Amino acid sequence: MFHRRHFLILSTAMLLSACGPPAKVQMPGGTTLILTRHADRSYDVLNETGKARAKALVAALEGMPIDAIYSPGIQRNLDTAAPLAKARGLPVQRIPAENPAARLMQVGKGKTIVWIGNKGNLQSIWEALNAPEPPPLEYGDLYIVKPARLGRPVVERRHYGP
Repeated sequence: MFHRRHFLILSTAMLLSACGPPAKVQMPGGTTLILTRHADRSYDVLNETGKARAKALVAALEGMPIDAIYSPGIQRNLDTAAPLAKARGLPVQRIPAENPAARLMQVGKGKTIVWIGNKGNLQSIWEALNAPEPPPLEYGDLYIVKPARLGRPVVERRHYGP
């Protein structure tokens, strides 16, 4: 009985710590993180507005260098990324949606990378980077995040699409 009780207490503590806020992450120098939410959807697929917005993302990033495109393996995210990936000749690399900030900063160090996410993982990235509110949670939000010399990252807020 004593061992079972300790096991339950430890298991609960581990579970609660795993559900906590994401750990703070520093943006490496020379890194640019471009964040956007997947395009408009009906149920789990992009609707006509979403398809038009996904195409508009290509124009919105015209002239910006992009080294890599990342997204969780959710179809609406991949469909949003597809026109940009095709235009740039880049694959969409999949990273798990749970607290992706540390992984993005590791693989994107010194590069310009795009993350096409969902409300939950965009919020977690925002919190991990300690970026100034609000996070890019609306359809068409396009935030370009760069490290600051001191303090919070610098954010350029844009909007794209219909």
